Amino acid sequence: MKVTGDWLENPATQAVCAALSQAGYQALFVGGCVRNALLGAPVADTDIATDALPQTVSDIAEKAGFRVFPTGIEHGTVTVIAEGIPHEITTFRRDVETDGRRAVVAFSDRIEEDAQRRDFTMNALYARADGIVLDPLGGLPDLHARRLRFVGDAHARIREDYLRILRFFRFHAWYGDPDQGIDAEGLAACAELSAGIETLSAERIGAEMRKLLAAPDPAPAVAVMAQAGVLARVLPGADPRALAPLIWLEKGQPGHWLRRLAVLGGQDPSESWRLSRAESRDFRHVRDALTEDAAPAVLGYRLGVGLATDAILARAAMIAAPPPTDWQAEVARGAAAQFPVRPADLMPGLQGAALGARLRELEARWLDSGLRASRAALLG
Repeated sequence: MKVTGDWLENPATQAVCAALSQAGYQALFVGGCVRNALLGAPVADTDIATDALPQTVSDIAEKAGFRVFPTGIEHGTVTVIAEGIPHEITTFRRDVETDGRRAVVAFSDRIEEDAQRRDFTMNALYARADGIVLDPLGGLPDLHARRLRFVGDAHARIREDYLRILRFFRFHAWYGDPDQGIDAEGLAACAELSAGIETLSAERIGAEMRKLLAAPDPAPAVAVMAQAGVLARVLPGADPRALAPLIWLEKGQPGHWLRRLAVLGGQDPSESWRLSRAESRDFRHVRDALTEDAAPAVLGYRLGVGLATDAILARAAMIAAPPPTDWQAEVARGAAAQFPVRPADLMPGLQGAALGARLRELEARWLDSGLRASRAALLG
């Protein structure tokens, strides 16, 4: 079996592989690029595994004229930039010791040992520079069946890195067969070891949950997360029941992880997921709009098209009812509207706090009118 694609055939990428192979070392594409190419999905990152030690990789790449950055050299990874394309090149590894958050690794010259330390069988696939696929653990049948399984013993893989619990649900949402359901052994291990999630950093949890919620349809995976007690570990008080209706309502609309997060409810994840200030602000705007009955035009005026769209679809999902038939046009109208009264219209008769209070009162009247009251009507 072979993989193909522009990412593989790119001359710069082939030159990186050739530099290693001509020096007597293996250069094997691994992980997401191979998996996605086999599935016909877009390839975002080019990862290469090799039996060359990190310093050797650096020396070979620099001699070939490439830029080299020791981005994870303690774990065996260097990033080689060729024609502006980053290639993460990692030496074959085997785990020596793990604590559920980080691993002590030893370098290896065997692809089988490298494959054994990977998380899922569909991620333990390799390909040579000519595209020929290498499958040391028999992961191809799982990939073709869209069956997500841990490599070897699920409990052991999770204890190596508790983030793999969240990755289990994320990868199932993106690559699993929803009709086949989730792997029972993996699910049982995730449920049993879910307390280990509390040892993970907020940044790692937040990054993983963003990716999960951005999947085309994360609802089945999130529902199973809740049943297994995993969702409560990352978002206490969350309820996934409105997520499936939201996915249905989103048809024709791009999915947005923050919108989906809002319908889950529960504890504000701004700190526990390390949301940025902008993300926290936007999340709270959408969440607060769920308890209001503001018209679409008003939401468009207050929040802009994007967040108003999030709020209206999320609110409809929460009450299990379709949004108003003209909501998109109304959101656009509100987003383009300008409050017709200016401070100068009320001066010099009003100043300071009195001026601000009067402007807020008039704006409230204007919003109540559906953003249709004229300046003359408001001042008259």
